[in-house]
Amino acid sequence: MARPKAELVVTDEERDELISLSRRHRTAQAIALRARIILMCTTGLDNKAVAAVLRISQPTVGKWRSRFLAERLDGLYDEPRPGAQRQISDATVERVVTATLESAPRDATHWSTRSMAKEMGIGKTAVQRIWRAFRLQPHRTETFKLSKDPLLVPKIRDIVGLYMNPPDHAVVLCVDEKSQIQALERTQPLLPLRPGSPERRSHDYTRHGTTTLFAALDTKTGEVIGELRRRHRATEFKAFLNTIDERVSADVDVHVICDNYGTHKSPVVARWLKQHPRFHMHFTPTYSSWLNLVERWFADLTEKALRRDSHRSVRELEAAIRRYVDVSNECPKPFVWTKTADQILAKIGRFAQLTLEAHGEDS
Repeated sequence: MARPKAELVVTDEERDELISLSRRHRTAQAIALRARIILMCTTGLDNKAVAAVLRISQPTVGKWRSRFLAERLDGLYDEPRPGAQRQISDATVERVVTATLESAPRDATHWSTRSMAKEMGIGKTAVQRIWRAFRLQPHRTETFKLSKDPLLVPKIRDIVGLYMNPPDHAVVLCVDEKSQIQALERTQPLLPLRPGSPERRSHDYTRHGTTTLFAALDTKTGEVIGELRRRHRATEFKAFLNTIDERVSADVDVHVICDNYGTHKSPVVARWLKQHPRFHMHFTPTYSSWLNLVERWFADLTEKALRRDSHRSVRELEAAIRRYVDVSNECPKPFVWTKTADQILAKIGRFAQLTLEAHGEDS
């Protein structure tokens, strides 16, 4: 009989890191494969099953499983191999990392490989290797906005609960409006895609007006109810709620997830909701539009149908939007929410703690 395998359990932080390593485009493929091995082992599969799925040898699975159990994430990386002696000392590496994290050049907001190499008296490829080893990317920046909503926790639990455990005899709709969609006509004809040459378009354009798309995404089926209006006041939002009321079967409750835009909470809408008790509103926390799945559908609409097109009128723009809605509803595919409320709140907590620590250091 084979020896029983030690149970492989990972923390939430380790799981996030493993998923990142397995998906990140810049990750070395060997590391990505090892991360996928560990992720599959956490599902309870034995080494033989994991090897069959990933089409690798069983000893390979056993090797990286054992390495992870012994050294955790550090065990996934290759150990130092014999070769030429290092030309850069640990002290120099420490100086590069410290300077990258705690300082900036006099003539810029962040270090480049060349400016850091000049400052430290080493080659730029050495700087690249050090930054890669410590996963430092000073050229990149991201934006963030922490919600100050006092009901942040209950709202997240409420909405995530609707996604992951929807109520019986009810439909869950993510509702929002994509306002100010511009009908932009390029000043010169598009140059089509050719072998060796991408599609080209002029950088300038002529505006021909705007329109607003009201959309309701069914979280279970992926179907979208869409309606175009030239304005997006409370009156138009109430009219869209009437459209939803007509389109959704009368024998089920309707749970509407939307943001805190003023029209969604106006007296006109409040009176309409009292007259339609089967509608239940669920508001996302402030600055948390990422919780509303219809925003993901809006991103697909922009990327696939709007950004690269040229429209000579608002009517032509609206025809393109209606066409996209119709085609997407022919074969709808729902977005699957995977993060639990506890995981989301834990991540927000870690990020908030890092922000406070950084603020404390600056002050």
